[in-house]
Amino acid sequence: MADTSYDVIVIGSGPGGYVTAIRSAQLGFKTAIVEPKHLGGICLNWGCIPTKALLRTAEVYHYMENAKDYGLSATGISFDLDAIVKRSRGVSAQLTSGVQGLMKKNKIDVIWGWAELTAPGKIKVKDAENPPRGALKGGDYSAKHIIVATGARPRALPGIEPDQNLIWTYFEAMVPETMPKSLIVMGSGAIGIEFASFYRFMGADVTVVEVMPQILPVEDAEIAAKARKRFEKQGMKIMTDAKVTKVAKGKDSVTATVETKDGKTQEITADRMISAVGVVGNIEGLGLEKLGVKTDRGCISIDGFGCTNVPGIYAIGDVAGPPMLAHKAEHEGVICVEKIAGLDVHPMDKSKIPGCTYCQPQIASVGLTEAKAKEAGYEIKVGRFPFIANGKAIALGESDGLIKTIFDAKTGQLLGAHMVGAEVTELIQGYVVAMNLETTEEELMHTVFPHPTLSEMMKESVLDAYGRVLNM
Repeated sequence: MADTSYDVIVIGSGPGGYVTAIRSAQLGFKTAIVEPKHLGGICLNWGCIPTKALLRTAEVYHYMENAKDYGLSATGISFDLDAIVKRSRGVSAQLTSGVQGLMKKNKIDVIWGWAELTAPGKIKVKDAENPPRGALKGGDYSAKHIIVATGARPRALPGIEPDQNLIWTYFEAMVPETMPKSLIVMGSGAIGIEFASFYRFMGADVTVVEVMPQILPVEDAEIAAKARKRFEKQGMKIMTDAKVTKVAKGKDSVTATVETKDGKTQEITADRMISAVGVVGNIEGLGLEKLGVKTDRGCISIDGFGCTNVPGIYAIGDVAGPPMLAHKAEHEGVICVEKIAGLDVHPMDKSKIPGCTYCQPQIASVGLTEAKAKEAGYEIKVGRFPFIANGKAIALGESDGLIKTIFDAKTGQLLGAHMVGAEVTELIQGYVVAMNLETTEEELMHTVFPHPTLSEMMKESVLDAYGRVLNM
């Protein structure tokens, strides 16, 4: 009989789950991971990674269409949708294979199936289809520590449920059989805006409907407003303070009734609709209720170390609540398993988790927005630096953007940083490191940034907050 007892079992192999399993194995724990569908979870297979492949295609296509702006000539520009989707799926497959290799390298057993907690320290796994080579089958397994990392799925609004045909989630939006000529995107968070950006650049007539007063509701209002202007300049139609109240389906189209804040309604007809109204944790079928594990609004309740109210049961990532981001899940998992190992670890600090949206232009942020800083009672200093004043941005042909920094006026503490423009998703980490090191404005001012780079704008924004900006 094979040994079915482990130190740590992780349920779910998304970024949070597989990284947690690797760290667990590094710490000397006998570790297994349970997965029913695809190693790498939603992020590698249907989320973070394949969407970035699609967005890269759209970016290149956009540059080809505007080659004359760079002194180049390109004619007969077109695209092959099947090839675009194939490339995106290929990128995912490569990374999924990589995760399988990491499991083998770290001697982590993969149990292929659906897990249910039957008692503290015990799970029953029901066989799933198409197990990878070397995976273990279903059955009864036990572990001293069980970490739930089952992720989340698209939220569906009553009466406007996705049907995989006319109303899409991100699953269908990632593998379209034909390119829609027109599209309604319901929701303007990161998922909605990224798909709106992709389809607009590929030529679709896109309308975004957002129930909140601004698009990208979690972002700084000034940054969101600048992004909106760029989107609208690209031809995207945006409706805020508006909601889809009902949808009528035609043979090959949808008609959405949209109600605005003033009570007026209008009908919008498009080939397809994407429902991007958030996600909800995958907590069903795990046996949580039977064991008394507390949940709140569709997510498992945990402390700063991933511990639930039931000893020996933990949760990390999307299933444990917002922000529902892959990098948050990974870090949360490492904290959780290091705490189990008895290491001296800090609890999760959600205030220092960066958020990135990979549309065109990109948006990135960390910490408090200007409005949230004021609400928290801080006296603040705000710095801004536009891309139009940066030599590298102008040379790239990407001179429309903004970097904004927010400081505590009394202490010089960096409270938040917010960006919109080219490659800001790569720049934001500089501010994240600064915040984690408790860097002050003085230390940032004394830091030498290379020239010519986009990163110079980060320092200039800090200087602007203190009346010392040099290049504006």
